[in-house]
Amino acid sequence: MKKYSVIFILTVLSSCASIKKHNEQRASCIPPEQLKEDVDYAYSKLQQMHPQLYWYIPKQELDHKFDSLKQTLNEPLTPLQFYFKLQPVIAGIREGHLSLRIPRKKFTKKEIKKLEHQKGLFSRFEYYIKGDQMYVTQNNDSIEHIKPGTEILSINNVPVSDYIKKYRGLISSDGYNTTFHPYFLKDLFFNFYTAENGLASKATIETLYEGEKHTYTLTRETKSDSDLEKDKEMKKRTQEKKLNDYVAASNSYNRSFKFLDKDSTIAYIKVKSFSRDYSDEFYKKTFAKIKEAKAPYLIIDVRNNYGGSLQEINNLYSYLTDQPFTLIKPSQITSRAIPLRTNYFRKSSPLEYAFKSIAYPSYFFAQAFSTYRKDGKVFYKMKADKPTKPNKEAFLGKVFVLINGGSFSASSIITAKLKNDKRATLVGEETGGANDGTVAGFYSYQKLPNSEIRFPIGLLLVQPNINFSDSKKGVVPDVIINESMQDIINKKDPQLDWIKQEITREKEIKGQ
Repeated sequence: MKKYSVIFILTVLSSCASIKKHNEQRASCIPPEQLKEDVDYAYSKLQQMHPQLYWYIPKQELDHKFDSLKQTLNEPLTPLQFYFKLQPVIAGIREGHLSLRIPRKKFTKKEIKKLEHQKGLFSRFEYYIKGDQMYVTQNNDSIEHIKPGTEILSINNVPVSDYIKKYRGLISSDGYNTTFHPYFLKDLFFNFYTAENGLASKATIETLYEGEKHTYTLTRETKSDSDLEKDKEMKKRTQEKKLNDYVAASNSYNRSFKFLDKDSTIAYIKVKSFSRDYSDEFYKKTFAKIKEAKAPYLIIDVRNNYGGSLQEINNLYSYLTDQPFTLIKPSQITSRAIPLRTNYFRKSSPLEYAFKSIAYPSYFFAQAFSTYRKDGKVFYKMKADKPTKPNKEAFLGKVFVLINGGSFSASSIITAKLKNDKRATLVGEETGGANDGTVAGFYSYQKLPNSEIRFPIGLLLVQPNINFSDSKKGVVPDVIINESMQDIINKKDPQLDWIKQEITREKEIKGQ
């Protein structure tokens, strides 16, 4: 026991020292020559590892962007200041998965515990961004009685429009799609803001509602005992929470299922994230219920779904067809050595590191034999690029799929496949992810040598097994219906309503 106590104390001390060192490095200024070395390092790693680097930008143009950036680096910068210079160039590659990690401050366990006992400063609101304007669409705790539809003009006397213009340049969708930006930016806005301004205990905001301006001071309130008890309850993992993949942070489920009508003719599946956790069991039980009810219509809602597991969407597609299918084309990589560049020991605790060390030989050989050459290119073996049989419980009725600019990555892969195979009617907005695929799969987690900014690089070219559109844009719906801010505030859903009306029309024609 004494040995374990010593190890525990040493681990805690090491962790504290590491956090202190990280925060000191984050606050230090890096000489221009070293910043330029980091720029060259980032570009060289992209050229080595990214299998489709010049998909949306010509090499000459990207070369010019990196060279132009280096010419502006004439004075020392902190890692965060450097991030705001380099990330717009990375975003210019137009690969939505490709992004530097924000060099944010790290917190000790004591500081984290304190924050867990406080309510968020900005996170208790829901937001909507249009152009350079930000609005509140939901005030979860009725803070200062700020009403939905209120525009936030400034934070601590800095115009919100300035932040939006700055932060918009830090993100990109796949290709030339534009619908993705407002969804992703509203979700990431305060990540950027707090990285830049810190986790403050209060903030002054100026607002505009129905022509009247108001100023409010938001404070980071202490949670009550009942709030803390509720937090504990939310973290408990019941069987229902596991099956529907409950997310305590948002008090919501990643997956849900219900019938939209009393006679169970319209089945509705909502998937917020293809997280994979318990998904096999969820789809097995869900489609068994749909089959038992003999429902002729199915609506799959992947709006605001940023993607996730290829295995999950491959499994989901098997419930939507009566024919063998192949979800994706073979996934290209830049070299046979690439699968071994995935940072196997990343984020491992001492105990996990020990177990992984034992398992490493097996991992090494599995990865070493996971590639093959064909037509002068190197590909990575994937289950999803092999023929898959339809599930015995497959739904063979009419399928509608709801999509919007927040449908990204795996959401775009499955919707592009469904559209190509004419298996579903897509309703909503153009997806944020590309119609013809993306570069992701798994990552090599690079670290820039001087600024120490983390830079994960996707290694697999993942493309749906379809006839490519070559549009360099997202999956375009069959029926385009946009959702307004007022729809969100009034909890109206014009996209889902259109599908319901279409089903009603079809039933009337069939005399049901």
